[in-house]
Amino acid sequence: MTSMPLSVGDVQLDPPVALAPLAGITDLPFRQLVARFGIGWVVSEMVASQEMVQAKPGVRERAEIGADQARTAVQIAGREAYWMAEAARQLEGQGARLIDINMGCPAKKVTNGYSGSALLKDLDHALSLIDAVVAAVSVPVTLKTRLGWDDTLLNAADLAQRAEAAGIKMLTIHGRTRCQFYKGHADWAAINPIVSSVSIPVIANGDIIDTKSAKQALAASGAAGVMIGRGAQGRPWAPAQVASALFGSPAPDVPKGASLTAMVSEHYESMLAFYGADLGSRVARKHLGWYMDDADTPPALRRHILTSPPKEVLARIGEALNTSESAAA
Repeated sequence: MTSMPLSVGDVQLDPPVALAPLAGITDLPFRQLVARFGIGWVVSEMVASQEMVQAKPGVRERAEIGADQARTAVQIAGREAYWMAEAARQLEGQGARLIDINMGCPAKKVTNGYSGSALLKDLDHALSLIDAVVAAVSVPVTLKTRLGWDDTLLNAADLAQRAEAAGIKMLTIHGRTRCQFYKGHADWAAINPIVSSVSIPVIANGDIIDTKSAKQALAASGAAGVMIGRGAQGRPWAPAQVASALFGSPAPDVPKGASLTAMVSEHYESMLAFYGADLGSRVARKHLGWYMDDADTPPALRRHILTSPPKEVLARIGEALNTSESAAA
């Protein structure tokens, strides 16, 4: 399969493989690392529209969003057209090249506020938000959603058709309903009727973690590309491997040995610089844990890495990853 660039308005996304937005995980340091290996685009963590606008973000907050980063879609969520439009307008002013609307988040704190996937229960209201955002900006607007609210309300195809008519340039469909949360397995075949109902690109999402699952998802859904989330945890090169295997893009240089130690150390230091040493060391724990999962790190050393101050962590990362000379001895 050769790579076919996706035309999303006047933006070309090539290869058609993306990093999914994951709350508390796909922050700016991680997105920059994944993008470096070579994929079509990355999506920011979800931004609450009203909170963003009212907070009047300064330099620090704008940097956290990374709106001006190349190949980045900034994802916004909300329930009121005014705030959604204002947030989109501000983000475009900060350099955003793509605005993504979240209508798929299943978290109760989001749906209880009638945002995220709760909007699947009221498509008229959902369309009012889409209309407001599309009218507010000149950059392409995309939409991420699910198959429906539950098995009795599978209305993603209806939303897709109406969203396309309103000016949405690309759709990403997670192959579950909201009420499934992340249980069971994503139904990639259920994405196919949505693909058939619109002429804009549709991206498949959900349980796509490697080349095998990506190939299966594409075959079942007929989608134009895939979005990978959990598969990139501890393996930031994985989306680029999928892109290379399925779409012919250049194969990533997967780090091993000393280069893996250097990459993990660089990622760790970037988190410390981004958040500050105290918060950064706490945020980094989950990433360090994922890196060590594949290294079969001894439990005592794993605990040491996850609880030690930065200087000690950096001194022993190679040992923890089984890439240092002492670990090989």
